[in-house]
Amino acid sequence: MKVNHWSLPNGATCVVADIEQSTLTCIDFWCKGGSLYERKDEEGMAHFLEHMIFKGSKNLKEGEFDLKIESLGGSSNAATGLDDVHFHVLVPPEKIEEGLKLILELLLFPKIEGGAFEIEKEVVLEEIAQNIEQPDEIIYMKLLKECLTPHRYSKPILGDEKTVKSINTKQMKIFHENHYVGKNCTLCIAGELPKEIYSIINNSKLKELKTISEETNKSTETTFNKGYKKETIPRLEGGRILKAWKLPPAKEQILILGAEIAATILCEGKSSLIVKDLREEKRIIESIDIDLQILEEGGLILLDVSCPQENLEIAESEINNILTEITKDLVTNKDLERAKKLVINNIYFGLELSSQIASTLGNQALWGRHQSILKSIDDISYWTIARLNELIFPLFNPDNAFTLIAEPEE
Repeated sequence: MKVNHWSLPNGATCVVADIEQSTLTCIDFWCKGGSLYERKDEEGMAHFLEHMIFKGSKNLKEGEFDLKIESLGGSSNAATGLDDVHFHVLVPPEKIEEGLKLILELLLFPKIEGGAFEIEKEVVLEEIAQNIEQPDEIIYMKLLKECLTPHRYSKPILGDEKTVKSINTKQMKIFHENHYVGKNCTLCIAGELPKEIYSIINNSKLKELKTISEETNKSTETTFNKGYKKETIPRLEGGRILKAWKLPPAKEQILILGAEIAATILCEGKSSLIVKDLREEKRIIESIDIDLQILEEGGLILLDVSCPQENLEIAESEINNILTEITKDLVTNKDLERAKKLVINNIYFGLELSSQIASTLGNQALWGRHQSILKSIDDISYWTIARLNELIFPLFNPDNAFTLIAEPEE
């Protein structure tokens, strides 16, 4: 797979990955326009704009984009995150030029007009209403609010009913104009590519993105609040223990790789330390998962345990003991090698499709991490038990966590 990077005069970055005999080619457009960039009382703007972009442009009627992409034999999707937003289309390799024209037309020139705007606002409000009924979502948002306030990451990506209701078309157009600009955007195309791919991209409407000289990214590292709280949650089945710790910013790739290895040692698979002890042998928990929320300004290590309500106290105590004692010869070389193999497998599994490759390369380029797509596999040998004990396991110290104990409402 050959990968090339370059920039357009307006600051937009471009990446192409030539994957021979790929059935579908992915066109993936990334923008530094996630919920991080919303102002006070604009919560939900980035996600609402994602919806509106698919509602047509100055040259495409509502629904026309979907019909045209489908007629090419393709499909489209989008996702808004805390840091960024991306839109992708999958098309047969011979339809790249047409697919690119269509997605750029939507992204650069969205209509954002009254009738469709008000209809889509109701769709977003319904999405919020459904979300706040879900126990998992309630717990997650409570945890983010507690441990990350006052940072923007503590706010829900969907916004809330009040903020979304107040958004108008003028505000949204300004948000689009301010953030969908050259230096904030990356285009990545991965799959089987025509020889003229560079000409296709360089002469596309991507060059019409505005150049903005002033810096709009006001980066502030996350604050993290340690603490402990108990909550009762409606419709929750059984007890839940959630713990969050501060994770280094996304640019600290080697440390994040170490955290992935540590999380795998602790609770991926039946032979992992916590699963083996507390689920397989003592049978006091039903499930445990550690997820890394990797974010540009500092992410989170999230531990999530499900157990019978009557086991909450003992389960938390046992988990804290393991996390406190982990640097004291709990981890063997066998544990480490098993975890490394699983992490390597996950990296490969995450790069099987052109859409996965485009997503990884596009995100890396957007945030200035120009590295081999398999660099993590090369870096994995850096991690020894001694280095994990020194640099990573202290991140999991229970004293540095925010802990949320969730119980069902009576």
